[in-house]
Amino acid sequence: MNYEDILKKLINKIIHPLKSGLDLELALKAKLTKKEFKLLKLLAQNSNQKEVLKELKFSEGEFERVEKNLIKKLNQEKIKQAIYSL
Repeated sequence: MNYEDILKKLINKIIHPLKSGLDLELALKAKLTKKEFKLLKLLAQNSNQKEVLKELKFSEGEFERVEKNLIKKLNQEKIKQAIYSL
């Protein structure tokens, strides 16, 4: 699974290379809620909103809330530090 592409879309400013493969996935799993991680995983698979709603059994409001929280969290410095390959 390629998380790098979706992370580049969701994170405002990436200043270091990201971890790769399993290391990146494990770092994301450790920092995100289960719902946020599942949403990110589906977005990384290029799922559209309708597919995500069906797969995760989200209402539109819940989708918007979880997506907003995910984006906000991914842009926090402590999360960025966890996913950078330093």
